[in-house]
Amino acid sequence: MIRILRARGTQGARGALGTVVVIDVLRAFTTAAYAIAAGARWIELVSTPEEGHARKCADPELVLVGEVGGRPIPGFEHGNSPERMTALDLAGRTLVLRSSSGVQGALLAARTCDALLLGSFVTATATVRAIRALGADVTLLAMGASGADHALDGPEDDACADHLEELLRGGRPDLERSARIVRESPAGRQALDPTSDWITPGDLELALDFDRFAFALEARLEGGRLVARRRV
Repeated sequence: MIRILRARGTQGARGALGTVVVIDVLRAFTTAAYAIAAGARWIELVSTPEEGHARKCADPELVLVGEVGGRPIPGFEHGNSPERMTALDLAGRTLVLRSSSGVQGALLAARTCDALLLGSFVTATATVRAIRALGADVTLLAMGASGADHALDGPEDDACADHLEELLRGGRPDLERSARIVRESPAGRQALDPTSDWITPGDLELALDFDRFAFALEARLEGGRLVARRRV
């Protein structure tokens, strides 16, 4: 039996052991999944916009994607948007992704964990298959908005952790409940607000396309850089 642990935010990411699933539904690891599906070879995760710009200077072929406070970063080609990824042909391209929450948690967890998966609803069942194949205890790490430790901040990530846990225990997750929590979350409400300038209704609906992809996302340290690839 795989022992399932739960953690939250950047505090939970520090010192994480075993297999860790870092969950960011709205939007980093949903965006990452759609980018891989659009043909990206891999995705490098960076902590700051400055790191992204430095990587672009070193390799102009890289595609910069990300946000600060939810909003696109000046000088980056694209914001942190799954809807945007669906409009791109990324065949053979390498992305650099910066986000305020999920990426930060992944970078912290990578220092101590044995295996690192990037979680969202669109890769949920494939992620559970990967967890079982790895065979170690697993920590479901719900990042929340900006890596917050409080469960009321970013409830969509807690809902995804619930979903993954139910699958791991052999149950059938309540998809309607999960979708309701995501839509009623602060970020979900922002997505449906016509005055919002950083998240779209399309981002929200694409994030709720349960098991759209048959691959998981696994991240590994390679030459000092954290790189995510598809794990079939």
